[in-house]
This record gives sequence, structure tokens and C-alpha cells, in this order.
Amino acid sequence: MSGRHRTDELDDGYNLPPRRRRRGRAAVLAPLAGSVALAVLLGVAAFVIINRDRGCMGGEIPLRVTASPDIQPAVSRIAERFTKAAHEIDGGCAVVTVTGDASATVAAGLGGTGGKVGAMDVWIPDSSLWVTGLRAKNPQAPAPGPSVARSPIVMVTSGSVVQDLRKNLGRVGWSGMIAAANVTDPGGPGRRVRVLTLDPSLNAAGLGALLAASGTATASGVGQQELVGALKTLSGSTVRDQEALLASLGVKGRRIPVGVASEQGVWAFNNAKKPQAPAVPLYPAEGTIDLDYPLVVTAKDSRVRAVAEAFQKDLAGEAAAKDLRDRGFRTPDGQGGEALSASGGFQAKAPRTLRTPDAATVAKLSQSWSRLNLGTRLLTLLDVSGTMALPVPGTGLTRMQAITRIATEGIKLFPVKSEIGLWEFSTHLEGQGVDYRRTVPVGPLTENLDGVLRRDLINRKLATTKAVETGDTGLNDTLAAAYEQMNKEYQGDKINTVLILTDGAGNDDPDGGVSNAEILRRLKEAYDPERPVSVLIIAFGPDAPKGKRQMDALARATGGDAYIAKDIGQVRTFFLEGMKRRICAPHC
Repeated sequence: MSGRHRTDELDDGYNLPPRRRRRGRAAVLAPLAGSVALAVLLGVAAFVIINRDRGCMGGEIPLRVTASPDIQPAVSRIAERFTKAAHEIDGGCAVVTVTGDASATVAAGLGGTGGKVGAMDVWIPDSSLWVTGLRAKNPQAPAPGPSVARSPIVMVTSGSVVQDLRKNLGRVGWSGMIAAANVTDPGGPGRRVRVLTLDPSLNAAGLGALLAASGTATASGVGQQELVGALKTLSGSTVRDQEALLASLGVKGRRIPVGVASEQGVWAFNNAKKPQAPAVPLYPAEGTIDLDYPLVVTAKDSRVRAVAEAFQKDLAGEAAAKDLRDRGFRTPDGQGGEALSASGGFQAKAPRTLRTPDAATVAKLSQSWSRLNLGTRLLTLLDVSGTMALPVPGTGLTRMQAITRIATEGIKLFPVKSEIGLWEFSTHLEGQGVDYRRTVPVGPLTENLDGVLRRDLINRKLATTKAVETGDTGLNDTLAAAYEQMNKEYQGDKINTVLILTDGAGNDDPDGGVSNAEILRRLKEAYDPERPVSVLIIAFGPDAPKGKRQMDALARATGGDAYIAKDIGQVRTFFLEGMKRRICAPHC
């Protein structure tokens, strides 16, 4: 029989009766087993295909990123998208995690001056200034890579006082800020404008603002004295963090507040806090320094560094740029997004970028700031000898009245954290041979002494002090005792100074005491450049030039200075000269 065999036929051609199938457990499980097998096969295939596409057969390659807190949300969003895209690096799957930490904290940790830094492979600080500082101390520290984003450092005030500020400050810029902070010009814009800044040791925006302000001030011919005066004023009005500074702008006061912040910081504050009078950015006319958010690779492992390189490229893409612009940042080329709208006072075009100073300039300004911010420990020696009762021709004042006004004016220049004391000197003020009286002991100006603040007590004593008409000038004995005490009580975190306020007649002690040669020898022997106590002398009156040679010798023996005032207004200049010496001491 030709053709296909039927399934119910045997080879010999005989037919068999059909078998009845028994439906039981095996019949039910058979199709189920087939389905499970198919699902398993499909699942395995899917796993293989998916993991082949993800590149995860070699395991995960983690990249740990530490970013400045202001940019962390944007970088986290970019990292999440990057991880989901399953980038294959050397057969492994790139996984990026982002944490936030203050740039100053990380820089201190990396430089060995702070606490332990958390494990990280990439660092994105808010400014390359931190990296420059690290590399100045350790050239082996990682170099800054490409900029991830930018945010110009701006001046900022409350929207409710913008017009008043412009009227009082004139052209908004760094030179105007220096003018408003200049203590040598009490009649200037500082009468109506209060300047706030961020602590430059903790905030790159604060450091960048100081660099921009000092650079433009110097370029425009502002003297070093005025600049030091402005820096000293600013050192007394620093705010620890940006949010606190921006919040303080809305507090009403006698003077119009103006501060510094990053452009993105202003945007973030307005959007998060929604103040009744939003903060308004003011773009300095001279240009500004930008926060540049460099990407710094700290990883050593080659595969991790490869992931960092891939993530860096992703950060430079358009999707990442949109994330950054949506959060108030500009892209590295200065382009801003809709977040920086003109309605909030922001400008679409990026301001002119000033050249960032080199490492030496940054270090010098930082050191100057640190020294200006050292506390003050000052013992003032006030001449009350008989010649102080004489009139000063053309002033209507006695020498005593003039010198106490100089002292009162000088004390105003010291911040409240200063420690100041007052002695009077003539001859035999506290018994035979004791030429000085400890009027107010050295201590904090804010300390309460029998119900009176030390600052107020000193001012009262100055206002009521009268010359001892029969007294001579026991300056040398007084200076010897004062210098010995200040040396004994030396405080390393402060500038320690003995200030002499006199009419310049010099030492005049008929009963003997320490001679001019002896006091010079004692001062030279006692002066320690590692624990410097300087002598500052301010003389006022017609006899001052006669004693200038000896006064100069006393001051030089301790790295100090001696000045002759022609009018009371000069006292600010002299005190600022003394502050300038803080920067170079003890090697002036």
C-alpha cells in the first residue's frame, strides 16, 4: 500500500480497535509542565538578553559623587537618569550615587585641617578656588576638571529697597561696596548703607566677592588704607551662610542692607522661602567672578575613572543642561534658562566674568582676612600729666580733651569681641613711685563690671578724666609695667598691643625711675616675634614733634608704630595703619 501510513494501521495492514484514554493526574500535569518549561525558557532568554544589553554580566561599578549642596539635587537627577541608561563600562554596569557636603568641609578634610572626608570618587565643589587652595599646599592634589555649571557672584538686596539703594550707592558695583564699608569716610555712603558679606573661609561666594572687590578697588586707585578699612568693616559684618544672609535682607533697620550671594542662591531662596519682598540680584558694573563647579576626579581605580569620564560627558549633554538651568544655574557657557527670568530681577545675558586671581593672590587675601579677624587685646595708657591741661592753639580744647576724644573715636573702630583696658599715667598716682593707675582692667568690651559694660565704663572714664596739674610724665615706668603684664597675659588668638595716648612730651620723671636707654633695652629683650606684643603710640599737641625720635624707637623695638596727629579726624587713619601692620606682623 503506497502513500502515508495512517496512525491507526499496523505495518501488516491489520486494523486495531481504538484505545480509551484514561484522564488522570498525568493528563492534567502534562500541559502545565509544558507551560512552565516555556516560561522558564522565556525568562532565561529575557534575563540573558536584558543583562547582555545592560552590560551587567561583569557586576556593578559604583561611582560615588560628593557635590556642593546647592547643585546636588540637579546632579542627583542626572545621575539617576545616567544609571537607568545602563552604561556598560569594561563589561560592568555603571551605578552613580550622589551625596551633598559643603565644599569648605571637604576641602578642609582633603587638606588635613578638618575632619575625615567620606569615601568619594568624584568631587564637585562650588568653586575651583577650593581646589586651587589645596593644590597650592599640595601640588599632588587632583586638578580641577571641566566646569559642570556656573553661577555669577552678585550683590543682592531686598526688592523693597532697591531704588533707595541705587540712590545712595550710585552705580552698583564692587567699588560702591568698598566705599560703603570704608571706615575712613564716615560721611560716605556707609551712613545709609550696611554691607554684609559671607565668611570667605566658609563660602566661595564670600571669597570670590572679596577678590573681585579688592581687585577692582586696587585697579581703580583705591588706596591700601581704604581697602584695609573696608575689609575690617566687612570682617565685622560677616554672615556664616548664604540663606541666613538673604533672610536678613528683609529685616528693617536704619541703614539699607546689601549683601553678596550666588545668582543661583538668590533664585533658590526666593523659590523655597517665597518672601514677601523677594531678594533681588544686582550685577556689579565692573563684572564678577563665577562659581564654576568643577568636576574633580579623586578615584584611583581605572574602571571607576572610566565611569567618571562617561558621567562627565553626560553632565555636558543637553538633558543635563536643562536640569541645571531649571534649578537656576547657568551652563558653563553662561546660558541661563527660564528660571532666571527678568521678572525676578535676573538678566538673561551672563555678566562679564573677571579673571580669577592666581593662587598666590588668593592665599594672600585669605591670610590678610584671617589676620584682620584675629581678636584684639589692647591696653591703653592715657597720659594725665600736667602738660595735658594746656590748651591746643586754634582748637578751643585742652590737650586732655583732645586726646580723650581721640581715644573715644579709636575705640569705636574695634568690634565688640575686642578686649580692651585703660590705665592712666603721670607720677605717683598710686603712692610714691607708682606712676600709673589701673583704671579699667583689660577684658571683653561686652563684659559687665558692677552693672556697667566695659565699653561704657571706659567711655565714661575718658569723658571725666582730668589732667593732674602738678604731675610729671612717668611714661617709662608705666610702659615697663604694662608691657610685662601684656606679655604675661598674652593670647595667641589675638593681636596684643599696648597703645600710648600722649601729648608727646616723652618721659619726664624727676624722681628717677626707668631711663630712656633702659626702657629700650627692656622692650628689645622682652619682645618675642613668636608671641608679639607691639607698642602703638599716638601723640597730639605742639610738643609731639620733640619726642618723635624716642617714640619711634619705642615702637620699633616691638614691631609697632608711632604717629603724630594733627587733628582728631586722623585717628581713624592711624588705627587703620595699625590694622595694616596686622597683616605683615611680625615681619613688617
